[in-house]
Amino acid sequence: MENTTLATKPRPTAALRWTALIFLSIAMFGSYFVYDVLPVVNDLLEKQLGFSQSQIGFLRTLYSLPNIVMVVIGGFVIDRIGVRKSLLIFGSLCAFGALLQLSPDYNVMASGWFFFGIGAESLIVAVTTSLAKWFKGKELSFAFGLNLTIARLGSFAAENSPTWANPLFHFWRDPIYLSALSGLIALGAVVVYYFLEMKTEKKYLLGEAEEPDKVVFKDIFNFKPAFWFVVALCVTFYSAIFPFQTFAVRLFQDVHGLSREAGGFLNSMPILMAMVFTPLFGLLADKIGKRATLMAIGSILIMPIYLLLVYAPISPYFSMVILGIAFSLVPAVMWPSVALIVPQSKLGTAYGVMTMIQNIGLAGFNYVIGYANDATGGYTTGMWIFSILGFLGLFFALMLKKYGPELETEKAK
Repeated sequence: MENTTLATKPRPTAALRWTALIFLSIAMFGSYFVYDVLPVVNDLLEKQLGFSQSQIGFLRTLYSLPNIVMVVIGGFVIDRIGVRKSLLIFGSLCAFGALLQLSPDYNVMASGWFFFGIGAESLIVAVTTSLAKWFKGKELSFAFGLNLTIARLGSFAAENSPTWANPLFHFWRDPIYLSALSGLIALGAVVVYYFLEMKTEKKYLLGEAEEPDKVVFKDIFNFKPAFWFVVALCVTFYSAIFPFQTFAVRLFQDVHGLSREAGGFLNSMPILMAMVFTPLFGLLADKIGKRATLMAIGSILIMPIYLLLVYAPISPYFSMVILGIAFSLVPAVMWPSVALIVPQSKLGTAYGVMTMIQNIGLAGFNYVIGYANDATGGYTTGMWIFSILGFLGLFFALMLKKYGPELETEKAK
């Protein structure tokens, strides 16, 4: 009788689906804002608190380090207790971690990044899993793209805060107050979504009607090879993007002689472009398939741009525009691709594993690049590392063409 009742429930209305998307995206907005304040306060932390580039890079490492384990645990938690309760837990950790970052003591601030990392990365897994429940077929990649667009608006706002909140950038703590407020906004959005989903489930069918399979650790080893190549592409691609952005504003200041405001805007250009083009690339992937090909193109684009920043006497705006195209294209195709090759009941675990391995790369490369900058007194070594990561991403995308034929052929239905 229960299964029959579930089967007769309609799918949520369009208004409910897009309302859910809005609140999930606001939560992501707040989380992304907190994460992307660090590059624009980099010089203030160095000058006013005496932090080294290695220490600043290690703050991002501490964000990523716990997620080598935590996002897998978070994925299991999501699959077992549901995304609604999981979102509350992870949103609370985000807000708590953001508040701890207000301390001038490096150890306390570092612990804030640690707790924020636990919450933020698992929050992304929970939000991504939630979207897969609300949206199906031709809407899925478009919904993912819109979610990323709104989330990246948080990054764009943070990167450009030296311009629109310029009076706050005389003392290091003032911009961090904005960051803490954003963490609280993310938690508020999660609370609203909690009650929205709870009310919706009483009248509408979310996700599959059947109970999810019991999740056990060995499920990870049953995923298709195509999934692992997507994961490999994920870690190489993001390791070439986010550690670069950690130090990019300083690079623009030191190598190109730009102000903090101009450097922040340059660093936000890929984010701005992604806000516009990610949904469009998602629609393109839904229409033509060819997802592995599109990911290969994105990987090719990032290979030369880092070397141009340190070797070629051209405007850095050119490199950042190219980076913005790649940053729009690859995530728009990569994350929804997982839903095409992993069963619905295992998506939380799959996204958790993917984010875990991504964070292994981020934890290592944020510290490695900061150490390289301190050791060499420049940025050239780091730019070579990023270019090599782009080459590896291309290799994994090409392997997907062989081992993930459904990513090339399957179009939205």
